[in-house]
Amino acid sequence: MHKSNLTREQAFELLKKYNKDPFHIRHSLTMEGVMRWYAGNLGFEEEADYWSQVGLLHDIDFENWPEQHCQKAPELLREGGCADDMIRSICSHGYGICVDIEPVELMEMVLFAADELTGLIWSASLMRPSKSVQDMEVKSVRKKYKDLKFAAGCSRDVINTGAERLGWELDKLIQMTLDAMRSCERSVEDYMAANY
Repeated sequence: MHKSNLTREQAFELLKKYNKDPFHIRHSLTMEGVMRWYAGNLGFEEEADYWSQVGLLHDIDFENWPEQHCQKAPELLREGGCADDMIRSICSHGYGICVDIEPVELMEMVLFAADELTGLIWSASLMRPSKSVQDMEVKSVRKKYKDLKFAAGCSRDVINTGAERLGWELDKLIQMTLDAMRSCERSVEDYMAANY
């Protein structure tokens, strides 16, 4: 069983040491909440803190070292006190893109699959009158998903590969990730409003 050797506060301070851009903070907080939701819904409640910290720290190196994404991360994470299993889990989401660390555990595969998808869903939510995921449906996401010009930075190949690795239909991955994002949207928005 995975257990983090950092408190949530320590993990968040580590993230903020290298990430100042509100966009990156928002994405990291969203992935923290998404991973916590997935842990609870896939039977890993006891590992929820670990899953959520992997989500929180997954892009620790991206803002300052985008060309070395998932390659610079181990050094930063190790200095911050992260254990080797967490470092491996975090870096596995760059598999086939910037590293050859394959996501093999369920948690790693969820991170790999949901990371790009949350970006696409969030972008789609901003086009809605509500500016929220609360009233968004899978078909709305699918429509944006098919438009390759929309949120072009969110790789459909990675999302598709992620769903395949999990053995899930794409619609299942979208629905679950929507539910996961709904679970944390308010707390993320409240934090961002108070701090940025």
